[in-house]
Amino acid sequence: MRIIVFVLFIMKCASVSAQWKIDFSIAEEMTYWYRINDSVMGGLSESNLRVVDKVAYFEGELSLENNGGFASIRRIGPVSLKSSKLPISLEIKGDGRSYQLRLRTNQGFDGMAYVASFSSSPKQWQTLAFFEHQFVAQFRGRVIKDAPALVFSDVEQIGFMLADKQAGSFQLAIKNISQ
Repeated sequence: MRIIVFVLFIMKCASVSAQWKIDFSIAEEMTYWYRINDSVMGGLSESNLRVVDKVAYFEGELSLENNGGFASIRRIGPVSLKSSKLPISLEIKGDGRSYQLRLRTNQGFDGMAYVASFSSSPKQWQTLAFFEHQFVAQFRGRVIKDAPALVFSDVEQIGFMLADKQAGSFQLAIKNISQ
């Protein structure tokens, strides 16, 4: 009986400490990521995601030509956010521009996203934490007032977008995405 209780205790502790993390050191990870830029509507922005020494770089050129102005990447693959009490953590280094962390609760290409904006620092790594209540439901840049509240366990896609209306090159280094 003591062994069973001990095993149950260990299992409980393991499930509490288990966390979800995107591991850019695994080659398969890149197969889950897609870029979606303003070219879907005639814009000329370009972006790429590459990995060097376990750090992902979302980079490219934002163009305002042809009514453009956004570049994004999105992970469509297994997302296993569990706890509503734990934040999503990012470890990033940017270029001083403002980016968006975007979550989707379906596998669709288009539709509502839950958005949290953040500013990046060009000279140092930042660790950022985002809780459910910090995300705002949006569709194509417009707030959706009657959207359901975000629940992390419903998230099926995670991504980043740059849409700061500033033409030019950009780079966001991403060392960690986890919960």
